[in-house]
Amino acid sequence: MTVRVTRLWGGPLAMAVLTVIGLLSALLGDGFWDALSAVALGIPVLACAWFGWRRRWR
Repeated sequence: MTVRVTRLWGGPLAMAVLTVIGLLSALLGDGFWDALSAVALGIPVLACAWFGWRRRWR
């Protein structure tokens, strides 16, 4: 049962953690933190776009 739960919620949980890291780093720092926030907020967007386009062309 544990494998099914992590398989189901692993992706959304990882995206949520990246989003929180990106938002906090954008609010709390400059320089390196801005770059970290751009990467952390860009990864979920790219993942959603990738899976959306992949599903659309099937």
